[in-house]
Amino acid sequence: MTTVLNEENQKSPIICIGGVNVDKKLYAKNEIVSKTSNPVKSSQTVGGVARNIAENLGRLGEEVIMLSVRGNDSDWLDIDQLSSPFMNLDYVAKIENSSTGSYTAVLDKNGDLSIALADMDIFDHLTPELLSKNIDILIKAKCIVLDLNCPSETVDFLCSFASKHHIPLVIIPVSTPKMNRLPKDLSGVNWLIVNKSETEAFMNITIDDKEDRKDPVKKWLELGVQNVIVTDGSNGVIAGGANGEIHSYRAIETPEVVDVTGAGDSFCSGVIYSWLQRGELDHIIKSGLVNAHKTILSKSTVRQELSPKQFELDMEEFSNETIY
Repeated sequence: MTTVLNEENQKSPIICIGGVNVDKKLYAKNEIVSKTSNPVKSSQTVGGVARNIAENLGRLGEEVIMLSVRGNDSDWLDIDQLSSPFMNLDYVAKIENSSTGSYTAVLDKNGDLSIALADMDIFDHLTPELLSKNIDILIKAKCIVLDLNCPSETVDFLCSFASKHHIPLVIIPVSTPKMNRLPKDLSGVNWLIVNKSETEAFMNITIDDKEDRKDPVKKWLELGVQNVIVTDGSNGVIAGGANGEIHSYRAIETPEVVDVTGAGDSFCSGVIYSWLQRGELDHIIKSGLVNAHKTILSKSTVRQELSPKQFELDMEEFSNETIY
């Protein structure tokens, strides 16, 4: 891995590029009736895959720059207030006459998702032209973390840029429909962290058992990505590297689930954090699994107690845990 220092004795930043939005949840008190008013309770948190990863890494002591777009509204003020202690938001561009990204989930009285509404049009402004205005900071990154809220041409631009300048690049898909933004040539990508359904959508296949899950990992590697992780919730993950070795890892059992929101982002953050510390593959995967496990036990999308010391204690707690 090539690391370029901003100045002598100063750490290079991790640059997270992609979604910055508010997550709104509406909880129906009764059976949902269409075409009329329904009584609900509501809650709101800050979110976005890239933003969540940025907060995790910031809490872990990394220098993080968030590069994204936002509106000039109250939603952005909430994001700014809650995010700025953990990341540099100076490079989030204000887009006039646009709303800050938002995701609104309507849950029925049993807590199951009834409908979700995503207002993410603003991220169409996250173009190669906008990123080109920030070349000075991009060139100094020790790692770029990209989610697929960005347009496909932006993903192509960053793959080429990272490869040309030998900057490590991590790609985190956001959802199955956005997999078409991923290029067919992944030779400039150091890590791809993707789930089972996203893999099925991209490759137009169905993955049934553990042996079947190894084949897609091989196919991802054949597309040029150096390291790939395919996650499958409580079924664990399968990871493969450039050396061709593929390993299965089981998830850490979590009998009392509090909230799964943010678990995937925390897994990615644990992986990135340990990888940048030059951990071995088994340790890298365990770091992701432990951070995800602890997040599931929390009510917060990014657990509030996370710190370098706490993460060290968490890893010690599971030092004897077998994840194969």
